[in-house]
Amino acid sequence: MQPTTTGRFRVHDRRRRPDLEDPADEFVLVEVPKAPIDPTDPDAEDAFDPLYASAEGYEGDLGTRIDALDPGTVVDATLAWTDGSARLTELSIVREDRFRFADDVEGIFEAAVEAWNEIRASGEAFGSVTTRSNDGDPNGALYLFADGPGGDTFTELRAGRLPIEPLVARVNERLDDDRPREVFVLRPADHPFVIVHVVFDRNGVLARTIRDTYDLGAGLAAGLDVEDADDTNTVDATHREDDASHEDDASHEDDASHEDDANHRRDESDEEAFDLRDRL
Repeated sequence: MQPTTTGRFRVHDRRRRPDLEDPADEFVLVEVPKAPIDPTDPDAEDAFDPLYASAEGYEGDLGTRIDALDPGTVVDATLAWTDGSARLTELSIVREDRFRFADDVEGIFEAAVEAWNEIRASGEAFGSVTTRSNDGDPNGALYLFADGPGGDTFTELRAGRLPIEPLVARVNERLDDDRPREVFVLRPADHPFVIVHVVFDRNGVLARTIRDTYDLGAGLAAGLDVEDADDTNTVDATHREDDASHEDDASHEDDASHEDDANHRRDESDEEAFDLRDRL
């Protein structure tokens, strides 16, 4: 009998398998725990180990649904195993979150640079702050990882070897709402850190602003188009705040504010920021 695995998974990424002479597309899947993981549990280290399943060769309705899967989507699925390789046999969508990855990003927003400088001044290699709208409402959890010589934090995050899921889970536990999240994993070209920005509302102004700023469309994982960025998308924090405030209306109160005062942000983050060390 063919062994199977059934559970709830996040589609962490879709990529070409790096270990084959003729690489095929595969999904990087991370199991979503039924209950929060205690980081002191002896098994916590393995709880978010990625699984890999073929992303090609499906037909019919299942094939249509699989072809439409974007990174970040949460699914209930069954995997069938043959000689250590997995294929999806059943699939249903649970949550339409999105993950977006961009490397060598130009013009990183000032809030991240200021937060990183404060983190390094305190002697830490990672940290977090809460980003806020112009009205002061929390709209995202911003995590910063050191990306020093001898390491490749961005690659580890994208491959799922350094887990993102605990960061998203912490946001979901705190907010307890049904809004889809959007997670941006960005490596700046000119700074020694990697950003994981968990935006609370995928349909809100903050998420749209980041997508527009870094040319991250609806595809799987788009990099920054530097030429377009130089012409139209270079990050100007003041301009971005003004744009966000003009776009704000009664249905969107979470507009982007990466230009909050640094001291105010750090004071508030003592109580409201999601500390990375709680989960890793």
